[in-house]
Amino acid sequence: MSRTGKKPILLPSEVELKVQDGFVVAKGPNGELKKKLDPRILVEVRDGKVFVKPKDINEETAPLWGLYRSLIFNMVKGSSSQFEKILTFQGVGFRASVKGSDLELHLGFTNPVTIKGPDGISFKVEKNKIIVSGSDKETVGQVAAEIRKQRKPEPYQGSGIKYEKEVIVRKAGKKAAVAAA
Repeated sequence: MSRTGKKPILLPSEVELKVQDGFVVAKGPNGELKKKLDPRILVEVRDGKVFVKPKDINEETAPLWGLYRSLIFNMVKGSSSQFEKILTFQGVGFRASVKGSDLELHLGFTNPVTIKGPDGISFKVEKNKIIVSGSDKETVGQVAAEIRKQRKPEPYQGSGIKYEKEVIVRKAGKKAAVAAA
């Protein structure tokens, strides 16, 4: 039994959710999100609430129950408000700028790195922060991970790109290691 899957999803008044042709479609002020539905999962919309149930409960469908409930919840939330990931960068000569729908990063390489902005994703740069926002939580997280991958934070000087609340454990350099011995 899935504790997450049992909870009904409350539909905001501005969001409309439909199940059609094996897809779940959520329409709201931020656009339309569409996700393929597993045939072993049933989705019902009643009285402004969404109920997710497996057709029959067994080892295979129990994990899918909670997964699809979470995916549908994120679709409903994303179609009414935006998801955001905030990244910070630190380093000598590091800078970022938005060019159209793309993000251009200068990270100490000879050439700038350009991250293409997929449909529905927008970038915003403030000093040493990059804000990735969009209505699809999965895409926002993926784009943020691709940006972080360009220059991961290193533990000695702390330079690189990291998530805003991520903690990087700093290591002592060679001088501190020799002094301790």
